[in-house]
Amino acid sequence: MEETILVTGATGFLGRHLVPVLEEEFGKENVKGVCSRDFDLTEREQVEAMFERFRPDVVVHLAAYSGGIAANKKFQADFFHVNNLLMTHTFREAARRKVKKLVFPIAGCGYPSDAPTPIEEDMLWKGFPQGESAGYSMAKKMGAVASLVYRNQYGLDSSVPLPGNMYGEYDNFKKEESHVIPALVRRFHETILEGRDSITIWGTGNPVRDFVYAGDVARTFPFFIREHHSSDPVNISSGRGITIKELAAKIAELTGFQGEIHWDTTKPDGQMVKIFSVERMRSLGLECPTPLEEGLARTIAWFKANYETRGDGIRL
Repeated sequence: MEETILVTGATGFLGRHLVPVLEEEFGKENVKGVCSRDFDLTEREQVEAMFERFRPDVVVHLAAYSGGIAANKKFQADFFHVNNLLMTHTFREAARRKVKKLVFPIAGCGYPSDAPTPIEEDMLWKGFPQGESAGYSMAKKMGAVASLVYRNQYGLDSSVPLPGNMYGEYDNFKKEESHVIPALVRRFHETILEGRDSITIWGTGNPVRDFVYAGDVARTFPFFIREHHSSDPVNISSGRGITIKELAAKIAELTGFQGEIHWDTTKPDGQMVKIFSVERMRSLGLECPTPLEEGLARTIAWFKANYETRGDGIRL
């Protein structure tokens, strides 16, 4: 008997990468994607209506309220409130409906701000996350608790993959909401368009980060649906670090920027080193193989094409 897989947040960043993967693996007719235009999942009645309409066997719950560091700092309570509601209502209804599997990705920013690198999954509860994103990250982090307690009480089989710093096509390039890669891609592209020969970036450029191509993350989800039956988080990332200064140089080269890059060292760097341990991921036979330069080239090509044709109309 064929199973129905319901994907919330299907038109979001990861959702746009994931839906084609699931359609390829499970059949296009079996994958149902919804977004906020279809249901307001902060409302319990809307969540109930969604489950009643689709009667899913599997739920991949991507719906989230997210943004970059500026948005996280400005709307801390909103990020906490909305994401808690999205998670709580969906877990409750999935348990009530006895779905066979729920996959709910949590966030790498939920790790303690002083976690030693490479960050292992067991560090998740060893301290408080970075303050600016605590509202969002703590709400997502509670998904790990929900996975455990709903498994214990109701027998709900759920998995909580933990993607690292994702980037790729369909990312959010809005100026006040974007993370570092989409922010830099947009800034370099617009600096070129404006004919300027220099760009200033916040911080020293010395922090080290671990980036993972969203398409690679998406390709791990069939495993979590079919084969993973544990509430233990699993880091999904490249496990490779790069400084922000090196990253900026790569993006400058790939966008065609040939001017000078200046660093505003009066601005904060944030956590200096953040690389995810991928030993658990690899022990499960999973990998994220796309080289950073290849993933960046795909991202930049997508951004340029959509910037030229639709501008601010496509989440730029």
